[in-house]
Amino acid sequence: MDALRRVMAAAPEGGEREVLESFLDAFRAAVEDKAAGLSEEDARRRLVPSRTTLAGLLRHLALVERNWFGSVLQGRPAHELGLDLSDPDSTWELRPGDTVASLVEDYRRACASSREAAARFALEDAVPHPELGRVTLRWIYVHMIEETARHAGHADILREQTDGATGRFSEAP
Repeated sequence: MDALRRVMAAAPEGGEREVLESFLDAFRAAVEDKAAGLSEEDARRRLVPSRTTLAGLLRHLALVERNWFGSVLQGRPAHELGLDLSDPDSTWELRPGDTVASLVEDYRRACASSREAAARFALEDAVPHPELGRVTLRWIYVHMIEETARHAGHADILREQTDGATGRFSEAP
């Protein structure tokens, strides 16, 4: 809870980059918070027709971080990052040994790696993208804010369906 408030407080008077980084970090923290305190069973429970689960969201977002900041921004081969770009749905598949703790830790590592990668680029630096031509780091930040915020909203709903916890910080009813 304190981490999310700190991140949000850092943005109002910052420059463009600080604002983008702060909002992305705020939504990253919100996703993590929604998984806090869940049992393994609850985190894997499918509550909607799609394959979306709270555990799956953590795995998916870790792989999305690796794709955009590792593969696209840094040009690292997708297979080195554990990405199977031929099957986008594979990002939601949980492995047998995945636990809430291991998924959160993997997501944190992916986010830390993303921050390190982004620090080496200016917002206007553009890199090749197979479908879009070229994208800037600014575009990647905005896309990742949108992607992470959208899934944070999914996590809100899944958490409320699981145990009634609502709000930004999963307050119990």
